[in-house]
Amino acid sequence: MVRRGLAETFDEADDFEVIGEGASAADAVAIARDKKPNVVLLDITMPGGGVEAARDIAKFCPDVCVIAFTIREELAVVQSALRAGARGYILKGTDGEELLSNVRRIIDGQSYVSPELAARLIAGDLGAPAPPPASERIAALSEREGQIFRLMGEGLTNQEIAERLGLRENTVKHYITPMMQKLGVRNRTEAALLARGAK
Repeated sequence: MVRRGLAETFDEADDFEVIGEGASAADAVAIARDKKPNVVLLDITMPGGGVEAARDIAKFCPDVCVIAFTIREELAVVQSALRAGARGYILKGTDGEELLSNVRRIIDGQSYVSPELAARLIAGDLGAPAPPPASERIAALSEREGQIFRLMGEGLTNQEIAERLGLRENTVKHYITPMMQKLGVRNRTEAALLARGAK
């Protein structure tokens, strides 16, 4: 019933077409490999494991945009999904128009995590030592790292950042790893969220 409702929501939108539905992680991976959709919406609690499905799709079909759509709000689950390759994390209960808007945003290259989870994700596990304030971490970036960080917050891809700054894409990649270490973030999504929060 949930899948049917979601399919109707997307089919009613002019810019989406549902080309497959599945009930398990194996189904999701098979659909991604066989039909090459632009987007796969995964339930993290699906049989076989949504995180595992996200990891396999990211590995075998890197051009497919994976979005987690779930009731799970535990920080560890959110982090696992993002590390596995999900480009967005949307909570069930989101109304149809908001869901469509968020999916469009993710397709356009932006990262998205439901607002109620974003602050916790940036802060990390509450049991871990508190990181330095975001302003201090951002101030530690070099001028070039700061430029890349701000453009990442705008949702630009590495190639788009390279074009904007007049650099090679490999040069941009070279800056990203040390930049993330200075910021104390573990992936591109966390970096983008931190950049938007700093505006």
